[in-house]
Amino acid sequence: MGRSNSCSSHLLVPAILLLHLLWISPGNASAADEHAKDFYIIYLGDGPENGDEAIKTHVNLLSSLDISLEEAQERMVYSYTKVFNAFAAKLSPHEAKKMMEMKEVLGVFRNRYRQLHTTKSWDFVGLPLTAKRHLKAERDVIIGVLDTGITPDSESFQDHGLGPPPAKWKGSCGPFKNFTGCNNKIIGAKFFKADGDLPNGEVRSPLDIDGHGTHTSSTAAGVLVANASLYGIASGTARGAVPSARVATYKVCWAKSGCADMDILAGFEAAIHDGVDIISISIGGPIADYSSDSISVGSFHAVRKGILTVASAGNDGPSSGSVTNHEPWILTVAASGIDRTFKSQIDLGNGKSISGMGISMFKPKAKSYPLVSGVDAAKTKDDKYLARYCFSDYLDRKKVKGNVMVCKMGGAGVESTIKSYGGAGAILVSDQYLDNAQIFMAPATSVNSSIGDSIYRYVNSSRSPSAVIQKTREVTIPAPFVASFSSRGPNPGSIRLLKPDIAAPGIDILAAFTLKRSLTGLDGDTQFSKFTILSGTSMSCPHAAGVAAYVKSFHPDWSPAAIKSAIITSAKPISRRVNKDAEFAYGGGQVNPRRAASPGLVYDMEDISYVQFLCGEGYNATTLAPLVGSRSINCSSIVPGIGHDSLNYPTIQLTLRTAKASTMAVFRRRVTNVGPASSVYNATVRAPKGVEITVEPMSLSFTKASQMRSFKVVVKAKQMTPGKIVSGLLVWKSQRHSVRSPIVIYSPSD
Repeated sequence: MGRSNSCSSHLLVPAILLLHLLWISPGNASAADEHAKDFYIIYLGDGPENGDEAIKTHVNLLSSLDISLEEAQERMVYSYTKVFNAFAAKLSPHEAKKMMEMKEVLGVFRNRYRQLHTTKSWDFVGLPLTAKRHLKAERDVIIGVLDTGITPDSESFQDHGLGPPPAKWKGSCGPFKNFTGCNNKIIGAKFFKADGDLPNGEVRSPLDIDGHGTHTSSTAAGVLVANASLYGIASGTARGAVPSARVATYKVCWAKSGCADMDILAGFEAAIHDGVDIISISIGGPIADYSSDSISVGSFHAVRKGILTVASAGNDGPSSGSVTNHEPWILTVAASGIDRTFKSQIDLGNGKSISGMGISMFKPKAKSYPLVSGVDAAKTKDDKYLARYCFSDYLDRKKVKGNVMVCKMGGAGVESTIKSYGGAGAILVSDQYLDNAQIFMAPATSVNSSIGDSIYRYVNSSRSPSAVIQKTREVTIPAPFVASFSSRGPNPGSIRLLKPDIAAPGIDILAAFTLKRSLTGLDGDTQFSKFTILSGTSMSCPHAAGVAAYVKSFHPDWSPAAIKSAIITSAKPISRRVNKDAEFAYGGGQVNPRRAASPGLVYDMEDISYVQFLCGEGYNATTLAPLVGSRSINCSSIVPGIGHDSLNYPTIQLTLRTAKASTMAVFRRRVTNVGPASSVYNATVRAPKGVEITVEPMSLSFTKASQMRSFKVVVKAKQMTPGKIVSGLLVWKSQRHSVRSPIVIYSPSD
């Protein structure tokens, strides 16, 4: 799911409206809007320890807006009392402004709705069934998934051989309508719908009607399911990274209506209170700033409780600066491809055969069919332009019936239109997202514009052009590579922080699904399956969350920062030759689970480091207050963070001040020995042309476990062409370990 992550509907299951999360300035509302009410989230300072007292305080504060206690109770839709001191209520812009003026209130933000952003993938990233495991510790790891719910009857969530939930677990599970309940695999389930507006077909329960949450949950922690496939393709044993770990589901997203900020915040609060170890959230939207964003606030409170949040980088690639969920305390995950894809052969009447992309499980009933372009099937001469996209209102049914249509891609569901008009199939011409396979509800496939032009030439030059689309087959391809749709850096939130952090498989991932919804969700689709293939950073996120849980099972006491560091510095390098955006596309590289469990050194951090970073970004007591829950933190009185970025981060980014002059920066880092007690690490530095990188000292000696050593990295860069990115590297090497830290130097376009 991304923060302006508009993703074409074939990437993700739902078609959900993305709205922006903005800092609200109620005073700017027009007179016509002055009394129109909307949902707002109101953050307060430290509150009563007792939940009932907190709720009473929230209601009283709301009633101070010259409304009765009864109306205040009616308007308040959620009270956050377990982790945050906040509430959500229906207010007019004028009332929101008055609320913001109250001394008890730290921030008032309008609620917005976000977008939702495997048999082969775990073997591909080096986590086979035979990988070493600490099963007892793995059974104590709990992954909280904030998504569209879960399918409790799925084979991926059977609890054979699992004992009772860990003693630390404080969560609950219903009972709920139409939800068969939890077990020793799914140990917790909750849903949140504060606006009370239930979409048609949905139920008030954690049951997954959409399929997205089931897919992500099983990717992270599904048990082994033999002979899983989608109608026979991608066949194998489906499993998550940590099949023995537990899953807690928090349904904060709903088919059609999306994911509301107030529900996301409630999901975070519940997950933190319940005792999860890792939070996986494949949701996003634009970030106004780190202190007002619901995912930012929720994940910050999670990290303060020792819980790592893993989030999708977004699906707005390959646009520059489109990465979302880019807070320094979040593990931000890009989507990469694995070494398989799905193609359908198109046999033309002239004897030529070409390959199209996509999943079409239909065996043709004839050897060939007449081939017609959308333009030639237009109702009228005036309809020809839009008929090229095969939009239903502009096609003549008689000219479509029995034919294979060639259509420009103008939106999802073209094959649905062709099928409903009696067509034999559709060839869709598009240059967008051709590195992932769309599932079609009728015979169809996608080709790029170059191949499309050759098909159009054949249609226009032949008296009786014909074609047939064959059933999809699995094809092996070179990998890894970064998905075209995966959002890119540079980080729009900070010029000092490299994002995304890591890449993980997110293209054509087979995982569990729901039978409550057809594979495409389109009208007329009769395809249903317990497993399906999806693409998006929504799929890469649970891969990384599963890796984080795997690392946690080996090191239960590690901090979120240590787990993050282990994943980033152990990553497998991805070739820049096939990924021109370099680290802005893939961060540290491709996840490498077994190496992450034994990284040698980690870059650890305390919570105060994040506050020091934000102070360096220009935040102050007022703007930090909603995030930290108090106005007491004064940036001028706390010790400034050391080094250029004020962080002990495992990656380094230097953004040039100007393209016309040289820039120098000093980065200070501290590593903790988590490998053999007696170890010596020597630095290897790779500097790109025009950049000088020095490390002091060049050797680090350790005599015991958990010992820390500090060093500094000085980066001097000459002027560069605006928009250019160059890659350097620092590697600390011992006899057993290699600890990689990418160094990125970037010249802004502006």
